Amino acid sequence: MARRGESGGDAGLFSAAAPRPLADRLRPRTLDEVVGQDHLLKPDGPLGRMVAARRLASMVLWGPPGCGKTTIARLLAHSTDLHFEPLSAVFSGVADLRKVFEAARARRVAGQGTLLFIDEIHRFNRSQQDGFLPFVEDGTVTLVGATTENPSFELNAALLSRAQVFVLNRLDDAALERLLSRAEAEMGRPLPLDADARAAVKAMADGDGRFCLNLCEELFALPGDTVLDTNALAATIQRRAPLYDKSQEGHYNLISALHKSLRGSDTDAALYWYSRMLDGGEDPRYIARRLTRFAVEDVGLADPNALTQAIAAWEAYERLGSPEGELALAQLVIYLGTAPKSNAGYTAYKASVRAAKETGSLMPPKHILNAPTKLMKTIGYGKGYEYDHDTAEGFSGQNYFPDGMARREFYQPVERGFERDLRKRLDYWAKLRERRGEE
Repeated sequence: MARRGESGGDAGLFSAAAPRPLADRLRPRTLDEVVGQDHLLKPDGPLGRMVAARRLASMVLWGPPGCGKTTIARLLAHSTDLHFEPLSAVFSGVADLRKVFEAARARRVAGQGTLLFIDEIHRFNRSQQDGFLPFVEDGTVTLVGATTENPSFELNAALLSRAQVFVLNRLDDAALERLLSRAEAEMGRPLPLDADARAAVKAMADGDGRFCLNLCEELFALPGDTVLDTNALAATIQRRAPLYDKSQEGHYNLISALHKSLRGSDTDAALYWYSRMLDGGEDPRYIARRLTRFAVEDVGLADPNALTQAIAAWEAYERLGSPEGELALAQLVIYLGTAPKSNAGYTAYKASVRAAKETGSLMPPKHILNAPTKLMKTIGYGKGYEYDHDTAEGFSGQNYFPDGMARREFYQPVERGFERDLRKRLDYWAKLRERRGEE
């Protein structure tokens, strides 16, 4: 390799060695230098204990991008004197795995173990994952898989039963600040940022240490007398796309956060998660559908108007389109967040479904069956039926459950919102029914 200032071949096209990226230069050299994962790496943490015992189990490292999965795997191999064999599931296939296993067998005979690191392990299909199992079980390799996706969904059960899953954290502000300080020490000068812009850089990194250091590298390339505020930073650095995959776990995490914030009547949190989903590119129609479900499931008859509002907001979005239509859905989020809550209707429905399955094909009582033919009248259809409108209270109190089935109370309204009135009506009818039974 040519030294700085010397010419290589190709007419000096590569006149100097390309500098290593800042993120690579600052890659931790020991497990102590890894930031943000103390819950795993401290001496009494699970990985810390394995390293101390110099005995690694096969594992899956699950965490967001830039949290240190590859680095930790490499350092685990170094700390336990295992040969580090990296593969990417994106670029590797069965032939590559076969070569790795053959080399690992030979290495094992020579007295050295192999740590097989598979990045993006969730991209291997089920049969490929099954192919690891014999080599993991007999100790040919210690498998360390890395994934950004929930292993419960993406990895097969047989593999998960043979590997421990460790969850890595997204880097918090304190961990990102340590990276910024290391970058400044490496470069020998402070980042060209005021305090607010420094905080903004950490927010833009969104827990991704690699992205944070790449941002720093761009900033260090600016003229030496530059000091950026947040506005200048936004103009200088491209804003990062939110970490959100509409078809993967982030999608379900955020809709769950929105739904539970509404259920907890935290309107401000619900608006935040709603905005996060939109910012990540979620289809507003999907959100409208989920909000309509919430209106039925969690507001219910405590505020019957919630469903009307949900349908109206959904229709308003369809008529207005984006971006104006999102305001109608935001208004619905506020309405649902501030509405009284009751799942009594949802609970009643579930209970009635269970009862229907338990009781099978019981016939309705004959007195509430129509008798359009003479035969049906002869065998008792409609006999003894009381027309409720002809009674003094407009309520006959007759039994409408099947003969032989005890009366069940599925619907138990809460003392909130409109359901207070429904509770009073049900109690009134219960007293009339009781009085009729005593007559």
